[in-house]
Amino acid sequence: MSFYCAISGEPPQDPVLSRHSGQVFERRLILKYIAENGTDPTSGEKLEESDLVSIKNSAKSAPPRPASATSIPALLHLFQNEWDSMMLESFALKQNNHSLRQQLSHALYKEDAATRVIARLIKERDAAREALTNMQTLMGGAGPSSAANGGADVDMADQGESAEAPAGLPAEFVAQIDTKNQELNATRKKRKAPAGSTTAAKVKTFTAKHTIPSLHAASPAGITALALSTAQPGVFATGGNDKVVQLYDRAADKVLATLKGHTKKVHHVALREKEGASTLVLSASADKTARVWAHDEASGDYAPRHTVKIHKGEVTGLFVHPVDTLMGLASADRTYSIHDLNAMAPIFQSAPGDDAYSTLGVHPDGSLIAVGTPSSTIQIYDIRSGALAASLTPENTTPFTVNTLSFSENGYHLLAPDSLSTVAIWDLRKQTRLTTIDLGSDFKVNKVLYDYSANFFGVAGNEGGRIFAHKSWDEVYRMEEGGEMSSIVFGPLGKEVWGSTGREVRVWGLPE
Repeated sequence: MSFYCAISGEPPQDPVLSRHSGQVFERRLILKYIAENGTDPTSGEKLEESDLVSIKNSAKSAPPRPASATSIPALLHLFQNEWDSMMLESFALKQNNHSLRQQLSHALYKEDAATRVIARLIKERDAAREALTNMQTLMGGAGPSSAANGGADVDMADQGESAEAPAGLPAEFVAQIDTKNQELNATRKKRKAPAGSTTAAKVKTFTAKHTIPSLHAASPAGITALALSTAQPGVFATGGNDKVVQLYDRAADKVLATLKGHTKKVHHVALREKEGASTLVLSASADKTARVWAHDEASGDYAPRHTVKIHKGEVTGLFVHPVDTLMGLASADRTYSIHDLNAMAPIFQSAPGDDAYSTLGVHPDGSLIAVGTPSSTIQIYDIRSGALAASLTPENTTPFTVNTLSFSENGYHLLAPDSLSTVAIWDLRKQTRLTTIDLGSDFKVNKVLYDYSANFFGVAGNEGGRIFAHKSWDEVYRMEEGGEMSSIVFGPLGKEVWGSTGREVRVWGLPE
């Protein structure tokens, strides 16, 4: 008599009998079933390993062969049936495969037709937008402005859709940039360091001069950004981990304004100081917004003017354009945007790039902008058209985030990290590196900046700050007081260096 496993239906190699149901099982299968369920698979009663009885079988006995396998004609008939079954199954599979191919081909044709329709609609949309921009230019308009809002605090997100990936800047802004570019470019070959600028020999004599302590809240502590006024000596703006922007007067030793509104730490701050116009304080934050505060000449206070909310990721870059009427922002959402500071409206937002943007800088002549990425690449765009002008990527390096960059004042060079602990000077005319400066394996770069004369550049990092001479690449001064430096700024004529360390702003300069 043959036994068959109640689970597999096959003759068991090691048969056991259930005391409860009387069924025969393969030992390994029933033990696994008991471990997972704890019951008899046929009766559903509780079953344990101790309820199983081994069945002993004679080693001499063998299961009888089926009648169909006892003669050659029967075996041939069995093989013929199996062959016929296999051929029928193969034919059915071929038919099913042919049907699936037809369905796939039909789906691909439909997808191709839909893509062609979408491409045509996008082309028509872009043509309509260009026509609208030209019409607004002819009529003397600049798109939606804050005039209709009575100059009140306007959320730029309300006009965000109008700046969604256009073909380039509106014609009137291109004209402003071209005029400024020609004005600045005409003097580039003759451009020299301003009279009275400091020299390398004098920088080597720098000493710590002043410390402004206890700026921003103690928790979370830390200054993240620093901007120095060019119109009011000693006035500077800071942004902090405490979500606040502060304006401070060093000479009077007092806070001029504490500007609140951000909900996360501030990444960047900047000052727009234009003759005949109100001073603007600009900030960019991890809360995906940028904010603008304006100085009221009558009251002397700074009031919130606008909030930019068109970006879907952290705002990681901020600049004021040389024309003084445009602001640029970069974001981790893989786009950058340009905003009109007169109308307080966005005029351009780029199409999403291949990578997030981690920093932003503008060329001193105003025609180019550069963005850093977390994949080590620096991309340079024509600000007027949004077209990619160049792409700079360090060779043979582990990918790192380009978190800071700076154009030289003569416009020929770009300073940026070449790794976490090195900086490179790129020659923009040849798109090649002039040199790479190793700061030490433990150094981590936080900020790089050229001074106005382009004779020096500074590097701020976790081990303080350092100043290097351009062309010779020699280190001429090191600032280690206060520990880690998050930001660095050069004072007028390079005679001072300002840096933020923790909750302090420190000033180094010529000895008195």
